[in-house]
Amino acid sequence: MPHSPGERIFGLETEFGCWVDPSVGRPEAAVELVKDCLFYDMKIGALDLHARDDVFEPAEAGGFLLNGGRMYIDAVGSHLEYATAECRDLRDVVANDRAGHRLIVRALNELGLSDQVSFYNNSVDHVGGHTFGCHENYLVKDYEGFLTDKIALLFPFLVTRQIYAGVGRVGGHILDSEGLRPTYEDLVNNPVDYIWVSHVYGVRPDPSVDFQLSQRADHIIKTIASRVRFNRALINPKWEHYYSHDGYTRLHMLFGEGNPNEYAYALKVGTTHLMLRLLEDEIVDTKWLMKNPLLELRKVSRDASYRWLVELADGTTLSAIDLHREYLRLAERYRGTDEQTDWILDEWTSILDGLEKDPMALGDRVDWVAKKTILTQYLEEAGTDWTDDALHSVDMEYHNIDPEKSLFHGLQEMGETRRMLKEIDIVKAMTDPPANTRAKGRSKLVEKVLQRKRPGVYMFDWNGVAVDRHRYVEMPDPFETYEDLPDQWQIPVT
Repeated sequence: MPHSPGERIFGLETEFGCWVDPSVGRPEAAVELVKDCLFYDMKIGALDLHARDDVFEPAEAGGFLLNGGRMYIDAVGSHLEYATAECRDLRDVVANDRAGHRLIVRALNELGLSDQVSFYNNSVDHVGGHTFGCHENYLVKDYEGFLTDKIALLFPFLVTRQIYAGVGRVGGHILDSEGLRPTYEDLVNNPVDYIWVSHVYGVRPDPSVDFQLSQRADHIIKTIASRVRFNRALINPKWEHYYSHDGYTRLHMLFGEGNPNEYAYALKVGTTHLMLRLLEDEIVDTKWLMKNPLLELRKVSRDASYRWLVELADGTTLSAIDLHREYLRLAERYRGTDEQTDWILDEWTSILDGLEKDPMALGDRVDWVAKKTILTQYLEEAGTDWTDDALHSVDMEYHNIDPEKSLFHGLQEMGETRRMLKEIDIVKAMTDPPANTRAKGRSKLVEKVLQRKRPGVYMFDWNGVAVDRHRYVEMPDPFETYEDLPDQWQIPVT
């Protein structure tokens, strides 16, 4: 399908935290029940009959959905994970993401477990010290050096993007790897967690931090890394063919968090899309490189003064807001490309102006501001301080994906958040894929497989589908819908 230079495919993967009432059982069992309910009872997708990965995604661990996304259990940590469909529009990616949340909530209701089990799109376990993410994927030009030396030009943007994309967290963590080794019990109980892991680290609370912008900043120890368990990085290169097509490949970004606020979610993806366009056009100057991106990452996250000063490679210092104004100034060359690009540029300007004037007035658009406002109100009403462990529960409930429980959704119901969608958009996205990517054709094939009286043999992947032992079709172009393929195949339903 023809597309303009300003268009891009993007999608996100959310790793969900799970809390289970001890009287019900373990989180791993609850996750399995939800997955089974989604595929066997609710029939929202075609469960994988084959192992996508013998270790991390064995057979029947998950599958592709009617809405073009993918729901599955990642064996590392046995957590539920949802990947959105390939999207070209910001509203589509937000709607498709929220649809995944609602499907999980519906499964809990079907199982009668909504009072005993909760899922969260947060990114940190305050008690155990674990971190889990919301990973972003962008189709980028695959020219020589882009994912090696050129990608360093993206680090300063990612480090400072948290001033409007961060979800906020109570407290901090300190990583300690001195002499730490997993116990025999750890290895026996969680063998998959330690496959191909060269080192591990311990996590302990940092009492010096009351509140910070990012939930994951304390846990990022590399700028780029291929093996990311106990080696978490800003970017995780994916040398694969799922997105590679016609000179493009997938950029997989690890440093991100699940934004409950629809506006923050869209702005995060939108500004990153324009930043990548600047890099592809080789417009970003090396003068914006940072001396130590990981140090600046934590400094910005923990800066309670909201000055957010960062040091560049040449020793000069400027604020994160001013750095983003430089990126915005460069990106203005794309104004007029389409309505979406103009929205990103306008809102990027607006959010920087607001952060400069009064960050705490942006609770309708910025998650960390909304969360800190709720926490501050709790402190005042309870007459306590930032050392109160109850704050961790308040922090977590902001991210509850059940609208009936979530503190964020409470704000949204009162009209105190900036929305991108209507409720009907989310309901529709629970079953309908984006209309202008290959997710549409794949969705139709999922529907045909589900119509069969017997499952038969099939295999779904991002870039191709087999509906029996003899017929397989490549779907290499993510911009193409392939919507005519299901009609051509005339798949029997018997």
